[in-house]
Amino acid sequence: MKTTIAKAVRFIFITLIISGCSIFQPTEEFSPDYIADQYVEVYNSGEFNYSLFPYSKIDSIKFDLQRNSVTINFDKKFAGMPFRNENVDSIYNETRNFFNQYLIDPEIKILSMNKEISELIPNYYRKSKSDYDNSRIPPKLERELPVSFNLSKNFKPTQGLFNRNVALWHSHGWYYNHRLDRWLWQRARLFQTVEDLGPFSFTIPFIVPMLENAGANVFLPRERDTQLNELIIDNRDASCVFSGEWEKDSTKGFFMEGNSIEANINPFDLGDYSYSANSSSSVQYIPDIPERGEYSVSISYQSNEKSSENVIYTVYHSGGKTEFEINQSIGGGTWIYLGKFNFEKGKNPDIGKVVITSPNLISGEIFTTDAVRFGGGYGIVERNGKTSGRPKFTEGARYYMQFLGMPDSLVYNINGNENDYKDDYQGRGEWVNYLKGNPSGPNKNREVKGLGIPIDASVAFHTDAGITNSDTTIGTLLIYTIDGMDSTSQFPDGYSRFANRDFVDIMQSEIVNDIRYKYDPVWNRRDLREAQYSESTRPNVPAALLELASHQNFLDARFMADPRFRFDVSRSIYKSILKFLSVQYNFEYIVQPLPVNNFSIERTGKNSIKLSWNAVEDPLERTAVPQEYRIYTSLDSSGFDNGTVVKNNFYEINNLEYDKIYNFKVTAVNNGGESFPSEVLSCSFVNNDNPTVLIVNGFDRISPPAHIITNKFSGFFNSIDQGVPYYYDYGFTGDQHNFYAESQWGTDDLPGHGASYSDFETRIIAGNTFDYSYTHGKAIKDNGYSFISCSDESVELGKIKLTDYQIVDIIMGEEKTTNWTKAYSDSLLGRQFTIFTPGLVSQLNEYFNNGGKLFISGSYLGTDVFLNEKPDSTIQSFVKDKLKYRLASDHAVKNGGIVSASDKFNLALNKISFITEMNENFYNAEAPDALTPIKGSGTLLRYSENLFSAAIGFKGDYSLAAFGFPFETIISESARKKVMAEILNFLTMDEK
Repeated sequence: MKTTIAKAVRFIFITLIISGCSIFQPTEEFSPDYIADQYVEVYNSGEFNYSLFPYSKIDSIKFDLQRNSVTINFDKKFAGMPFRNENVDSIYNETRNFFNQYLIDPEIKILSMNKEISELIPNYYRKSKSDYDNSRIPPKLERELPVSFNLSKNFKPTQGLFNRNVALWHSHGWYYNHRLDRWLWQRARLFQTVEDLGPFSFTIPFIVPMLENAGANVFLPRERDTQLNELIIDNRDASCVFSGEWEKDSTKGFFMEGNSIEANINPFDLGDYSYSANSSSSVQYIPDIPERGEYSVSISYQSNEKSSENVIYTVYHSGGKTEFEINQSIGGGTWIYLGKFNFEKGKNPDIGKVVITSPNLISGEIFTTDAVRFGGGYGIVERNGKTSGRPKFTEGARYYMQFLGMPDSLVYNINGNENDYKDDYQGRGEWVNYLKGNPSGPNKNREVKGLGIPIDASVAFHTDAGITNSDTTIGTLLIYTIDGMDSTSQFPDGYSRFANRDFVDIMQSEIVNDIRYKYDPVWNRRDLREAQYSESTRPNVPAALLELASHQNFLDARFMADPRFRFDVSRSIYKSILKFLSVQYNFEYIVQPLPVNNFSIERTGKNSIKLSWNAVEDPLERTAVPQEYRIYTSLDSSGFDNGTVVKNNFYEINNLEYDKIYNFKVTAVNNGGESFPSEVLSCSFVNNDNPTVLIVNGFDRISPPAHIITNKFSGFFNSIDQGVPYYYDYGFTGDQHNFYAESQWGTDDLPGHGASYSDFETRIIAGNTFDYSYTHGKAIKDNGYSFISCSDESVELGKIKLTDYQIVDIIMGEEKTTNWTKAYSDSLLGRQFTIFTPGLVSQLNEYFNNGGKLFISGSYLGTDVFLNEKPDSTIQSFVKDKLKYRLASDHAVKNGGIVSASDKFNLALNKISFITEMNENFYNAEAPDALTPIKGSGTLLRYSENLFSAAIGFKGDYSLAAFGFPFETIISESARKKVMAEILNFLTMDEK
């Protein structure tokens, strides 16, 4: 019936056009309203490919019969889909086909948010620059020098984010609830984390360094340093030593008396600062470091019209010295982050201080100094007479913004000291505005001068809640705002806030496309949501509010707990910022490379070595190709230097000193930035005739905890496997204790399914730091042997031959076969980190056939072979026949005590211990194996807890010692030296 009516209406239109009529007056049955109703019915029934994305509706359909045109106006939810040339064409084609049933080739116009949908294609995705909407691009202003620039590296990624400034924050934080008179999280503890900390595990270890490696300065309204010690040296302290001509200005400056400040007190208004107009003047800040370790260094100064743009800050640390050029014309009156450095305990002026100079000071200029800060420390802001008692990095932005010197009523005290919860999320956007200053200052007063830092974009990182019982994720939502706090669609400096939509579309596209490529082909792309959220509305710069996934849905939580996923998603976010700003500022971008692999050290002479490595291709980014490399070096246990640039993928070093341990890591570099570092390899030469030991680092694994899923129960099951963080995990609160999938949320303190303990939530958890060749090598060197090291890939691929070395030490740590969250798009069919690969087995067979001497240790030497989900009989036979053991027990013990079991392996102390519990200093071996000796081998060590066999040894045509726990987890250095002495003695002693 509909088809017949459509043909009749079409015939009438044709007749009217031929007869020259310009006005159509059909009957009510064939009216435009009827045609519109038919279109709405077809759209709502889902017959169009573009129907119902997501739950969008048609606001109006207007006909102009005189012009033969139809205008369809959708609600703003329709703009929640990503528009590209291809799908815009498809939408128009489908729509045109429908209306061609009634009209002759009408002109169709489709709108959403009062924009024709092709106008909603982000500039980045348009065919050419000539198609750009220039109203979304900021005015071109002369950019001052960066706030901070590392002179020692002298690296300016001209096709990256050099001299760009990004404001970034991770979710909520520990806050004070006035009604309850209690400090608490802003979200519930679920699936072993809490949203207040979970995004920290993306931003701090991954997103921030990726942006900084691309040349950006990154600003955060929450503390970034997890170092619990904090030391602030003020310009009036005795540890601040002045030289030359200095004066003081008492009108403002940082000062704190005691360990806390009251609400609304600005510590940058309590002190004074010093200034000099003499280029020969200098000042030294010499800290008394309370404990050896890594500390962030932040500085404060004051800015005025005379401030120099070329002030030199030199940080002396255990790895040498690093110079920064600071542009003091902007950023005065807050803490400016320089970097993280290793410092020795105590006062060490040669390797522990910050020196400030301005040798190129121009006549009429001054340079200033106020204070220098080392470390992160604990919260200092009082609420109802008490502080949180927790580390600063756990606290909400409201309190850190006060410590940063932000004005209270303009930034962090928006609700009159009555609602810290609202202040926390409302203040973050105003902090961005204060960093930038007029005309984009805080919304209460946009003409406030602020700090003058030209912030280019801001990102709020959250994990939105939501639950589904299907096997799909809740997925990724991006939120943006068109009308700002003043209800206008223009930024204060004149360009369109539709740039916000461009920004979030690029970010969502990068995230979803990358996840679908590598992790989950059906990862849910939620909508691009235009809404009035403070973190997207208040910033007067392009702002994205990211809800990556749901912390309340277990499948989403499984992905977010995976360190591999964290790295890749963080890279997607970094790329989205890079690509968006490349359009905003008209430059051709290059993506920084991926970390190198196949790293090795070869001894080429008595005191010379050759380092070599391979670049890693990024299948998602054709530009991410290295142009050169940077080699970082440290001596013994000191920090790393500033790096040496090399053009090739190898580097030769001569004249190494005896008895020094040299540590190396390598990064790949291009015009877009610098990659993350490789693993750390070490070497040392002892001036004697003992053979050189080859250390093979086979511990590459990073992984989430084990999980269980049944019809009624699901969750993370740490008793099986606690997982392995990438370096450190910052978001772990404690073990999950509610596994009942139908358990409903009651309150944040009684959150139902996924509820977790809180015993670890102020601590960081050590994971794989990829530097265990140093730990093994130190014990080897202290026993009089030289050593070099290499990656397991270099052995598996035949680059390094085990047969070239009399003694080989293979580190397997917590290596074991690990599945992806979903087995998809992975060359190993969803499995990584298998211990005994075909390449390694081939090399070991050849090594044993040539009478080799092998030491191998790891928690899963038996488990990964004999309890593997997909057992390999060939590997099992190799282990039994050549390595001479079988699995006696997985999860062999809870404590780490071991004792001698053989007179061939005699420990003078009789009992030593290895780490079995989570801690912040070193990864733990929570599930060591017990190994049964077979085919001529014998037990060397036993676990003191139950006398299971902890280590086996074999002497025959070849020698081997295999430990069911990682050697590097032995707690004390002296014990490691003793155990290694026994290993070397056992492997090298003559058969009797």
